Amino acid sequence: MRLLERMRKEWFMIGIVLVIAAAKLEPSVGVNGGPLKPEITVSYIAVATIFFNSGLSLKTEELTSALVHIKLHLFIQIFTLAFFPATIWLFLQLLSITPINEWLLKGLQTVGCMPPPVSSAVILTKAVGGNEAAAIFNSAFGSFLGIVITPLLLLLFVDNCDSTDSQHLFIRNCYLPVFLNLLGSSSSVPFTSIFSQLFMTVVAPLIVGQIVRRYIKDWLERKKPPFGAISSSVLLMIIYTTFCDTFSNPNIDLDKFSLVLILFIIFSIQLSFMLLTFIFSTRNNSGFTPADTVAIIFCSTHKSLTLGIPMLKIVFAGHEHLSLISVPLLIYHPAQILLGSVLVPTIKSWMVSRQKGVKLTRPTV
Repeated sequence: MRLLERMRKEWFMIGIVLVIAAAKLEPSVGVNGGPLKPEITVSYIAVATIFFNSGLSLKTEELTSALVHIKLHLFIQIFTLAFFPATIWLFLQLLSITPINEWLLKGLQTVGCMPPPVSSAVILTKAVGGNEAAAIFNSAFGSFLGIVITPLLLLLFVDNCDSTDSQHLFIRNCYLPVFLNLLGSSSSVPFTSIFSQLFMTVVAPLIVGQIVRRYIKDWLERKKPPFGAISSSVLLMIIYTTFCDTFSNPNIDLDKFSLVLILFIIFSIQLSFMLLTFIFSTRNNSGFTPADTVAIIFCSTHKSLTLGIPMLKIVFAGHEHLSLISVPLLIYHPAQILLGSVLVPTIKSWMVSRQKGVKLTRPTV
């Protein structure tokens, strides 16, 4: 009886183990083009479901107040798109004297330059009970911002080709096609489709959810649907398809030493940055609530694979080491979801205890 109760309580953690095991046994089921069609069911339907669910569950006043929390947005975006890549660059100066493959190190630098994802940070923030509205805004805004800023960061921090005229090649491969695309010329760079996808899977479902909420608000408050469980279930699907891609990807066919080393470095980077954002955002004079801290931890440290891979293919077009450069990002994405999911109970327990502490110390009138 106790075991069943414990399993019900820890169903999400058990689900993570089961979906990873299933992905390992038969990865072809969840890869792009496989029976599950994740390029549609995950990239569009699952992500749209997450943000419709958020629009339905969030009070409009909470979403509005989150939009004007400028200090929080600045912290997340500066950490993600400035502090993160700069710190990784300094760290890689030390790693460059080690025998680690230089193209894997360049790949780690490209991870640092990537924008935040539009789904995982939101789901994990919601699972903990943090500031979901802030997570939604920063994930969406950071993704739009990253479309322009990430190529600049790659130019600044990564020597992206062997040519001495790398800046001209970069402009030719990246920014020139962007402008041609905006002018309506045919281009292989999917920036317009990326903008469209972000709008259709993030902005539109969120707005629709808010509109629907206005009409069924009383019913929602009476019934209290399990929004958190719905988002967690969607996350399990994302974890499954992500690991299917990981296990079936030939680009991760490295020697075991390099693979274990990169895994260790990536998990160390994630844990270090999560701890760093926690320390910064919980200082006495930070002005952030415990719920804000949860959003900061996930939004500041997660990186987008969906936007990242197209970016790398554009910037490193025709590069012989593209597959090696892509490996750290291909590992970072499932690692951030796995690590974040494992830490959900711990972070939730901390947040609840802090919120209770604040309530207890609040003076009575």
